[in-house]
Amino acid sequence: MKALSVFFGAIGPQQVILILVIVLLLFGGRKIPELMRGLGSGIKEFKNATKEEEEKEKKED
Repeated sequence: MKALSVFFGAIGPQQVILILVIVLLLFGGRKIPELMRGLGSGIKEFKNATKEEEEKEKKED
């Protein structure tokens, strides 16, 4: 946890803006919403899968 806070402490607002500009240049304005939708659905599937695993473990115990 401490390493994560050190990592985010090293990134300032200028670096975040630079990263966003680079992503915009690489993928273009039309692709970014598609990428975010894909990322969101992937996270949702992961959460559902972990929830199902927890329910299976509870039923087995």
